[in-house]
Amino acid sequence: MQPHRPLPPLPYPVELRAPDIAPYRAGNTGIDYVHRFDSGRAGPHVLVTALVHGNEICGAIALDWLFREQFRPARGVLTLAFCNVTAFEHFDPAAPGESRYMDEDFNRVWSAERLDGASGRNAGDSVELRRARALRPVVDAADLLLDIHSMQHKNPALIISGPHEKGRRLARDVGFPALVVADEGHAAGRRLRDYAGFGDPGDARNSLLVECGQHWETASAAVARETLVRFLRYAGMAEAAWAARHVPAVAPARQRVIEVTHAVTIKSAPFRFAGDYRGLEVIAKRGSILAHDGDEPVTTPYDDCVLIMPSRRLAQGQTAVRLGRYLD
Repeated sequence: MQPHRPLPPLPYPVELRAPDIAPYRAGNTGIDYVHRFDSGRAGPHVLVTALVHGNEICGAIALDWLFREQFRPARGVLTLAFCNVTAFEHFDPAAPGESRYMDEDFNRVWSAERLDGASGRNAGDSVELRRARALRPVVDAADLLLDIHSMQHKNPALIISGPHEKGRRLARDVGFPALVVADEGHAAGRRLRDYAGFGDPGDARNSLLVECGQHWETASAAVARETLVRFLRYAGMAEAAWAARHVPAVAPARQRVIEVTHAVTIKSAPFRFAGDYRGLEVIAKRGSILAHDGDEPVTTPYDDCVLIMPSRRLAQGQTAVRLGRYLD
């Protein structure tokens, strides 16, 4: 079995060293690479996930650090999960883009239809579906989720809050990173952060996805760790003195919110961008051509349109780029 077909190499060096997570395989939940720590005191059940994509290693570094800290929650229940371990086992610093997933994107299968599917169009079997089904009870048990990711291009770190006010509120309460993107997700499938009650505005369960920076830059590991500490502090799990030792003394920058209004889903081939977009470009004029989807131009829907995480995976049915605007 091999990972998905590789893309052309990214023009970024691999500055991070992937941690050895083999010591965490056994866990204590009956599910490989899943550990649960119960404080014995009332509080939320927090789930922190890393390696949803096998080549996004900053989350694994952050969890490895937390284990080495021998952190235990002051209240509630904390679960730590390394997700797509099979893909991560194929991570190679000489070809770091090739281990995102094995058969399909682990972060596009989180709907009941995909997870339950035994027949019809939702039937199927893949490395990612098997792992997601194994982890589903773990996710179902959580009140709060922090899902740690990184990005293709070297952009400022950002929080994906989802489309509802409860996600934006959680992002404000955690307070870091400074950029919050509110969006609906992808046509290709549901993300983990949007699964079940996390994606229901009337449900108390809540989640954030953090994009910590470029996949392999040194700074992404620092962002992952700081976000993790701030999330645990928000949840009441981290003692104030411990948290203070691991976050900067200065307050983080004021947050800004980008509301995504359009997700450009690729209809045909070839899809080609009109420029070398890396993300967070602001296109001043409505109607500016961003790309061509086959022969059809893709244009900006309004003035001052912000490009969110333009993709290099330009295949039919995938999200090419999301378009939004600063709310302030």
